[in-house]
Amino acid sequence: MQTAAQQYFNRNANQLTISQSAIVASILRSPGLYDPFYGDKEQKARNKARLERRFEYVISGMLDKKWITEAEAKAAKMPMIAPRTTSGQLSGPKGYIIDAVQKELSKLGFTQDQLLVGGYVIKTTLDQRAQQSAVDAVNKFTPSPAPTNLHTALVAIRPGTGEVIAMYGGKDYVVRQLNDATQSIALAGSTFKPFALVAGLEAGIPLTSMWNGDSPQTFDDLGKPYLVSNYGDEGWGQVDLMTATQHSINTVFVPLGIKAGMDKVVDAARRAGIPESVAMIATPSVVLGVASPHVIDVANSYATFAAQGVYSKPYMVTSVTGPNKGVLYEGKPQTQEVFNKDVMADLTYALKSVVNGGTGAAALGLGRPAAGKTGTSQSNASAWFSAYTPQLAASVALFRDSASESLNGIGGLTSVTGGTFPAKIWTAFMKGALKDEPVMSFPAPANIGGLDPVVMTSGGRQSMKKK
Repeated sequence: MQTAAQQYFNRNANQLTISQSAIVASILRSPGLYDPFYGDKEQKARNKARLERRFEYVISGMLDKKWITEAEAKAAKMPMIAPRTTSGQLSGPKGYIIDAVQKELSKLGFTQDQLLVGGYVIKTTLDQRAQQSAVDAVNKFTPSPAPTNLHTALVAIRPGTGEVIAMYGGKDYVVRQLNDATQSIALAGSTFKPFALVAGLEAGIPLTSMWNGDSPQTFDDLGKPYLVSNYGDEGWGQVDLMTATQHSINTVFVPLGIKAGMDKVVDAARRAGIPESVAMIATPSVVLGVASPHVIDVANSYATFAAQGVYSKPYMVTSVTGPNKGVLYEGKPQTQEVFNKDVMADLTYALKSVVNGGTGAAALGLGRPAAGKTGTSQSNASAWFSAYTPQLAASVALFRDSASESLNGIGGLTSVTGGTFPAKIWTAFMKGALKDEPVMSFPAPANIGGLDPVVMTSGGRQSMKKK
């Protein structure tokens, strides 16, 4: 029963709902006949239909035996079942966590031979409810049908400490040993625009500054013309920086990066948490996310924003106790203040607008203050949603094996963007992870540079509609 609960619903047997318990009872009778993920396409369809009938039969039987009330029976609906994975200690999403912890232990000096001896007690930063919520959110909102090389990754980090409280690195570690959260890379897209915004705010450029949002436009890239278009080639006319952030306007963010200094944009990214191992060149294209970070890098950068400018090194191991009960290691936050709080207050104020009516509006479903950014790379090769509340930051990315492969068409959508599946996964995850946590507000904006509509680039004439 416990194994079936974990296999089909990613939770312990004592956490199952009535509907989930009925499904487990149905499938255990004969997995070959009722498991909706068993067999070829036709058998899966037959099994699903049989399972739905069996589910109704079990619920009816539970009511007849008075094990549940009429209200509970009426409320019972077919629950979502997790996709089938292989068996064993490293099977399913948990294998990626075990492997990531082992890698961290190795960096701390613990050898494989030591750990194989046994008797060690290793405690981690992971939160069981948050981890369960991560797997549930990915299983529920990852598009289907989808190509076999579609990858979904999620990392959640506690701001101010660097504790990784949830990680989804893949569907089944036994099948694929590359962790999509910490090892795979994907084009960042507009996920990198906040770094340009930080550089601009540090240079005194206000959110009320006015820019030409027409599309397309040509900019100077070290003496070479650099043609920039907005998503869908939308022209926005003269807009303020706040609106440009809300709607991810490329033709505003490229000149913003140029005026702030491209080296300053790269520096802001490095300070936030994008490591030196991620190649970034100080040219206008870096603002639009041509770099390819790991999902954990982006999650940690947004955790820096949530912590009001305090960077924390991400970690998973909190303590190691030896066979003799002696404490061999204790993990502690490694933090450094890298941004001014006023800069972070204005950044967060702008990124809140992305959720409140911008490209990340799907996150409004969280029902508490949130700030973040959608990210959709060139040709829709990757789609991101990275966002935070005051107490938790998380990044979600969907991508394929190669940057030359588009996400478009997956899940029935003509265009897969960060505001679609990634934002839905993020919202569902955060709902579960923050359940019963207090609703907290962000600091008020500092209004760096004042409130006057200072014109930075002029000549915008297009209205907010596609050309």
